[in-house]
Amino acid sequence: MSARHDALRATLGRVGVWSFALQNHPAAAAGPILAAWRAAGLRAVWYPESLGSKEAFAHSAILLAQDPGIVAATGIASIYARDAMAMINGARTLQDAYPGRFVLGIGVSHQPSVEARGAAYGPPVETMRAYLDAMDAVAWAGPAGVERPPVVLAALGPRMLALAAERADGAHPYFVPVEHTAFARERLGAEPVLAVEVTAVLDADRARARETARAFSARYLALRNYARNLERLGVPPAEIADGGSDRLIDSVVAQGDAAAIVARVRAHLDAGADHVCLQLRAGDPTDPCTAGYAEVAAGLAELL
Repeated sequence: MSARHDALRATLGRVGVWSFALQNHPAAAAGPILAAWRAAGLRAVWYPESLGSKEAFAHSAILLAQDPGIVAATGIASIYARDAMAMINGARTLQDAYPGRFVLGIGVSHQPSVEARGAAYGPPVETMRAYLDAMDAVAWAGPAGVERPPVVLAALGPRMLALAAERADGAHPYFVPVEHTAFARERLGAEPVLAVEVTAVLDADRARARETARAFSARYLALRNYARNLERLGVPPAEIADGGSDRLIDSVVAQGDAAAIVARVRAHLDAGADHVCLQLRAGDPTDPCTAGYAEVAAGLAELL
């Protein structure tokens, strides 16, 4: 393993948090939420940049300032939201202020989201490769000695995973079953960091848990890149249509008590993930699930 990859593994730890909920709370409320997650042993915090959300770099700076013990990671910053210079030098600015505490996750987003910005959605792998070329060519006029922070790519298919292995520090797959983690590790090879988002509903009432999981999954199953990824893994299109079969929903969203969710996290780690960022979902999507994270983390204590 290279020293750079090992450093990123150490920075992230084995298990972290992935949360939409931070988008719904004012900046002043973030501190107590972050402190609760960190008290549970979860120091890496991932968060999205979707249409209408908090801007990724401003949000990162707020979170890093709120709690000196966290690592902030974008999941992901869209390459259509800013040019390559703004992306990499924004990341370097955070690296300068908070050395070793920022991870830049970038991705091509989704065609409907990109077109809603008024941009044209290009071929994903070719567009990302050109963007990485442009980032590599950017000059830095800031303080000398500021290292480029780790960069991971949102990657599902074999070509984007190969690009992540070739040009970035690793990959950040989202909305995937355990089978995809094994698939991704095989295509990345041993060195690149595989940081897998895992969604879960902590609820012993299985009918209610599946209802929450199904509501969460609906928008992703309607996006072609996620549907295509599931088909690549052998899921029949009929199981993806109409909101997904129960079997499919259960495979991409863990449900049940803390032991069930711990088992799913471990399954992804056993399949080749270096880091699992756990996204707990409640019936109220603004709930940061601090008590739930503490309960699950207790079952993962030897990993944290």
